[in-house]
Amino acid sequence: MDATPRPARLAVGVISAGRVGSVLGAALARTGHVVVGTSAVSQASRNRAEELLPGVPIDDPTEVARRADLVLLAVPDDELSGLVKGLIATDSLRAGQIIVHTSGAQGVKVLEPAAQLGALTLALHPVMTFTGREEDLQRMRAACVGVTAADGDEVAWSVGEALVVEMEAEPIRVPEAVRPLYHAALAHGANHLITLVRDAADLLTNANIPNAERLLGPLLSAALDNALRHGDRALTGPVARGDTGTLRKHLTVLAEQAPDTLPSYRALARRTADRAEHSGLLKPDAANDVRTTLED
Repeated sequence: MDATPRPARLAVGVISAGRVGSVLGAALARTGHVVVGTSAVSQASRNRAEELLPGVPIDDPTEVARRADLVLLAVPDDELSGLVKGLIATDSLRAGQIIVHTSGAQGVKVLEPAAQLGALTLALHPVMTFTGREEDLQRMRAACVGVTAADGDEVAWSVGEALVVEMEAEPIRVPEAVRPLYHAALAHGANHLITLVRDAADLLTNANIPNAERLLGPLLSAALDNALRHGDRALTGPVARGDTGTLRKHLTVLAEQAPDTLPSYRALARRTADRAEHSGLLKPDAANDVRTTLED
């Protein structure tokens, strides 16, 4: 039997109906909470609200917050502090509310003004990318959510975890102090992976090889799966083998035909050599040969 404490049915206000806010609002509504209002400025946000939060009134953020038991702040990182201060200045927040933001880079310190009013404050960061469409609700079921509450506030930690479990995701506790490193890790993995994949696809396209995405899909999916399962032991390719002859060919052709990609190739190859050496796949002499080749 699941003994996790579950919040009572809450009136939820979503500020704003961007890709994250609209999906989390819909996920909370799916669990039985009631979304009583959302804010939406752009037409794209209004369209998302109509699709994922049908029938929910679109209103000014201050009115959305006043009507809510749970205020979900899903705005860009740089806007979060100002939004909190603005809601307090307009008497839109009150003691007893649950104030949640979805920023990955920030913990609950940014919500301290609301906590001083007597609100329960949380950071809930879904570890996934969002399109703002219906399929995101299904992806949430396989996702983790980074939960941050004030140190020592077990009630807040439990409420945050319960909300995540209700959305059928997996809560992961992320203390305030490690939040910046946590977010850097996720951005490095997810954002730079997209850059890497698109660079690889562009190289194939520029070589007049058709269906680059079809070619890369099985290879990269297997590489990702192997890396998550086996760690550095999954490393393959010329760097991990110490094959400097092949490496020189790569550097030459990239310098000639894709100079914009060459710096990132060098940087990642150097890092691959370091990891291969550290894991014992590459002997120190061979690793040094690879580094020398990359610097030539």
